[in-house]
Amino acid sequence: MGFDNNEIIGFAAALLTTIAFLPQVYKTWKTKDVSSLSLPMLVLFFIGIVLWLVYGFLKHSPSMISANSITVVSAILLLYFKIVYQNK
Repeated sequence: MGFDNNEIIGFAAALLTTIAFLPQVYKTWKTKDVSSLSLPMLVLFFIGIVLWLVYGFLKHSPSMISANSITVVSAILLLYFKIVYQNK
């Protein structure tokens, strides 16, 4: 697992895309408003992120592993919020 130029670019992309997703998680947690979240989209997004995480492990890419690990947790939280807060 080296840190070549490709991984540096990967970490920059991982940082930006992961940070961009966190405000949605925080807002949903604070407001408990899930009306604008689509359950099918969240499920597809979660599956896609898990596959990216597996791909990151297969490619031995630290940037992909770290970003997608954090995003998997965020996606799980949004799925949980959608299910729990949907009828409130």
